[in-house]
Amino acid sequence: MVTPKPSCHPTQCEIWAVRHGQTDWNLEGRYQGQTDVPLNTTGIEQAKHVAASLDGHHFAAIYSSDLKRAHDTALILAARVHCPVIVDPRLREIHQGEWEGMQFSEVVARFPHHISQRQEQPLQVRPPGGESVLEVAQRMAAAANDIASRHPGQRVLLVSHGLAIATLIVQASHFPFERVFSLIPDNASITVICWPPSVG
Repeated sequence: MVTPKPSCHPTQCEIWAVRHGQTDWNLEGRYQGQTDVPLNTTGIEQAKHVAASLDGHHFAAIYSSDLKRAHDTALILAARVHCPVIVDPRLREIHQGEWEGMQFSEVVARFPHHISQRQEQPLQVRPPGGESVLEVAQRMAAAANDIASRHPGQRVLLVSHGLAIATLIVQASHFPFERVFSLIPDNASITVICWPPSVG
């Protein structure tokens, strides 16, 4: 399902950001991060459903994270809209470091100090061996800047991950960054983002 289309300025790039389809780790509530977890059967069907919803829309290009769950989603979309997939590792999900593969309850039990710190500074604190939300936002913005510079006034598909996409939504909408966690899109959903963000 596509969120209501914002009114993009003719010089902006209209990015249709797609979160990858479901994985088993999504079902199990595990931190995926940059672990290369594949789509499950439901995720594949979700991607096909999104692809069918794109009929009648033209896209100048498809950009995708290199992680399998996003790339395979992108390939399913590409087969429908007849567009090559351009892989960009900057579109990966946040690196969750030592938390990857764990459920939240396990993280709380093993890393209580980090959880306490993250509650106080949710945007700056990194999981051990991982990256912060603000670091994700910086690399996602850099990727989006490059995409927009190649496609001003055009529409593109961008296949990425929940938190990664949420950082673009926050920046494009000029929302307080603290809202990022509440803006994580569902699996196999589409959010239309005008990029670069408008001024003022």
